Amino acid sequence: MSNRPEGAGPPTKTSPPRQRANTPTMWLMLVLMLLMGFFLLRGNANAPHEVAYGLFRHELQQDNIARAAVKGSKIVGEFKAPPSDPNAKKDDKGEAAKLPRDFVTVVPPYVLDDPQFDKELWQALGPKYSAEEPADNTGLLLVVYLLVPVLLLAGFWLIFRRTRDQFGGGILGGFSKSPAKRYQSGDQPITFDDVAGLEGVKHELEEIVEFLKSPEKFQRLGGRIPKGVLLNGPPGTGKTLLARAVAGEAAVPFFSISGSEFIQMFVGVGASRVRDMFATAKENSPSILFIDEIDAVGRHRGAGLGGGHDEREQTLNQILSEMDGFSQNESVIVIAATNRPDVLDPALLRPGRFDRHITVDRPSFKGRVAIFKVHTRKVPLADDIDLESLAASTVGLTGADIRNVVNEAALWATRAGKDRVEMADFDYARDKVLMGSKREEVLRGREKTMTAYHEAGHALLVWLIAAGERLHKVSIIPRGRSLGATQLFPDEDRVNISESELHTRLSFLLGGRSAEKLVFDEFTAGAEDDLKKATQLARRMVAHWGMSERVGPMAFRVGEEHPFLGREMSESREFSDHTAQVIDEEVGRILRSAADLAVDLLQKHREKLDTLAKTLEKEEELNERQIEALIGPPAYVPLDPEDLPTGGKSAGEKS
Repeated sequence: MSNRPEGAGPPTKTSPPRQRANTPTMWLMLVLMLLMGFFLLRGNANAPHEVAYGLFRHELQQDNIARAAVKGSKIVGEFKAPPSDPNAKKDDKGEAAKLPRDFVTVVPPYVLDDPQFDKELWQALGPKYSAEEPADNTGLLLVVYLLVPVLLLAGFWLIFRRTRDQFGGGILGGFSKSPAKRYQSGDQPITFDDVAGLEGVKHELEEIVEFLKSPEKFQRLGGRIPKGVLLNGPPGTGKTLLARAVAGEAAVPFFSISGSEFIQMFVGVGASRVRDMFATAKENSPSILFIDEIDAVGRHRGAGLGGGHDEREQTLNQILSEMDGFSQNESVIVIAATNRPDVLDPALLRPGRFDRHITVDRPSFKGRVAIFKVHTRKVPLADDIDLESLAASTVGLTGADIRNVVNEAALWATRAGKDRVEMADFDYARDKVLMGSKREEVLRGREKTMTAYHEAGHALLVWLIAAGERLHKVSIIPRGRSLGATQLFPDEDRVNISESELHTRLSFLLGGRSAEKLVFDEFTAGAEDDLKKATQLARRMVAHWGMSERVGPMAFRVGEEHPFLGREMSESREFSDHTAQVIDEEVGRILRSAADLAVDLLQKHREKLDTLAKTLEKEEELNERQIEALIGPPAYVPLDPEDLPTGGKSAGEKS
């Protein structure tokens, strides 16, 4: 579907017209109040400095008065020379700060009634002395004192009138308005052609786009399009990209919002935003609503330590109500995305709300090839580039990871001054994404030797026994948080794994630790991550997959739930303490058996272990071809069933 629609493209914020209806009136009132306050403050700021009457008499006797005018009970005048401030502290030179030249002083009433006062001023100042009636500002002050309260009351009345419906308008109206962005026509909208490796998901969404364009086609036989579509899958698999592609394909209004944008500090704002968003979508129907990260607002209600979040639950209840409130003739479809479908409220997932649940999983080999082609369209590639080889070596990576690999390769080639991106640049970028960036630390001495034997133990076990994976590279160059790494690539895309392969993987995980014990007769702390992964895998084998004869075909819930949901701490455990002890014993038995198998294999091939470790210590990094030249082709011999822990005696039996 590559038709260019009119209603798709870059997002722009929508503002409902009713939100702006009375905004000019409020701003006009605010400007008037500010102007009145400004003029009042300006008048006070320009007033002359007030001095004591005694200082005025002193300066009059010293003939330091340039002019004076009697205005009511005050004298306003000007000093010939600014006198010293009698209240100011003196500096180091014994001088005090000077007063301003202009002054005003309050004359006592008994002085004003004395005829000698007027005569004394006339004799001292002559024509520079005058007497005036004070200006009468009573009317202006009365108007100001009455107008300000009236304006304040009018402003509060308008605010309360517009906020009766939970902040429905006015100054606080923006809190309740939906922040959803509407996609308008743009130059380069994203379409389904820009989404690679998700053919099944695109087919589901293409059906929705077709329904919005011609609903009568589906209604002819009584069919109804789903009201809601939930996209779930690991992070980076392209859920948001698919929604943007829907916006690019559908010739209908497309509104996008994140789940976290509903929650605010005011109770009821989230629900109000939901109502406003759905009302806008209904006004523009047929339309599409996209809610990204819906788990931010759609978590289980009534759960969590200390109870649920009231504002979040009100918002979720409003979403449920709005989705149920759709009538059959309203063509509004809700598309939501999450990578945590396990925490969503069951009422949100039931038919009638989110009818379709589409899993957007990690891409297969064919999908990875297509994704590489999409992301390398604008990258100049060298002749040695093999996209199929790159896709085969990136099993488990998402579309976002592959895009990052392509970008890192282009950046590395640019730093090297190349005109085209070569296969070596992609190898560097893949190692950086999978194993991390190289650290500045350099291993030396005994530490380097022990790390070389540790990684050689991992590599040799993969080389000797079938594990469904092949060795790609082994390195003792510190990367990320590890001192070394053994990189494996699966032979093919796998969706299931057998018991024998799991035991093989456990032996591989414990191979580095076993090599340390075999060569140095001691263990190091570098095996912490290996032990963690091996213990988790063995516990799943026993408690989840029924791979223990002693425990039997039973599954036990062991720490699956999350305390923040209030479920792990409130629900009773599904098995007894004795069963927990048996599970722990079986986990320990499986791990010890895997470690014994790793030690036996390394002892039988000690010469290959030494050769591989010494060469690795010297070269620091070896690939598959170099390892084959050192110790021969890989054996990849399947494990004998008698070597499996399940074939021997369990921990509770006697020899």
